[in-house]
Amino acid sequence: MSSHEIPLPEQARADDPIRDGQRDDHTLHIAADLAYRRLAIVNVVFFGLPGAGDRQWTLIDAGIFGTKALIQGAAAERFGARARPAAIILTHGHFDHVGALEQLAAKWDCPIFAHPLEHPYLNGSEGYPPPDPSVGGGLMALSSSLFPRGPIDVSRWLRPLPVDGSIPHMAGWRWLPTPGHSPGHVSLWRANDRALVVGDAFVTTRQESIYAALTQSPEMHGPPMYYTPDWDSARNSVRDLASLEPELVVTGHGRAMRGPDMRGALHRLADEFDRIAIPERGRYVPKSRPRTLEQ
Repeated sequence: MSSHEIPLPEQARADDPIRDGQRDDHTLHIAADLAYRRLAIVNVVFFGLPGAGDRQWTLIDAGIFGTKALIQGAAAERFGARARPAAIILTHGHFDHVGALEQLAAKWDCPIFAHPLEHPYLNGSEGYPPPDPSVGGGLMALSSSLFPRGPIDVSRWLRPLPVDGSIPHMAGWRWLPTPGHSPGHVSLWRANDRALVVGDAFVTTRQESIYAALTQSPEMHGPPMYYTPDWDSARNSVRDLASLEPELVVTGHGRAMRGPDMRGALHRLADEFDRIAIPERGRYVPKSRPRTLEQ
């Protein structure tokens, strides 16, 4: 075993009554009112009870370009054929989280909520800094210089997240600042069942590798290296999230995870972030591999 590798944790808890049931449309159900859909390299998250109806649910993030029909289809299956969301909540504005955003907002005519520090990348005024393709190894990292950096302009629907930490149309949830991967990156937290939607604050696959990104091989990682300009803030964000002791995590890349093994891997990432998550140019550093809800 490499000195950089985290030992495999024990098998994740297998007795949960909602065991990541999968529909024909590949939407994965992980709680009564929470599901996610894997779209190639990225996830979108649905909040709301099945059959909730028009304006009674919320979409979190908006996938890559070309996934509008897939997101609409999954939403229609879960909430009803004509059910529009009350809002779209963004963890951040990178291209793989806003690819279908403008089309969906126009179709559904719904507000988009994001942290104010992300607004320049969403209102047409500024593009993200260029990625660093030299870190992490893997084809995704090497090709990252070709990824769109924006900006996009959804200012017609764009709103700031409330300063009190509440999330519109998501009762019981709060948004938490988790910068590092982007300036206004946020994660979403529900204390009563310790559910956490983290965007790319950390991920559960090796996103630098196109093979891992497509197969969603389960590993606990820091944020995608090539698109994380502020590693000091990223480290603090991971530590803050680990301190919550979440029961369930849904990440922007990789499979949802729950239980004590997930928490153990997350604490190890937080405790040893400088050794196991900070980029080492040209070389991949293995991370923890807890089991997921789908295994």
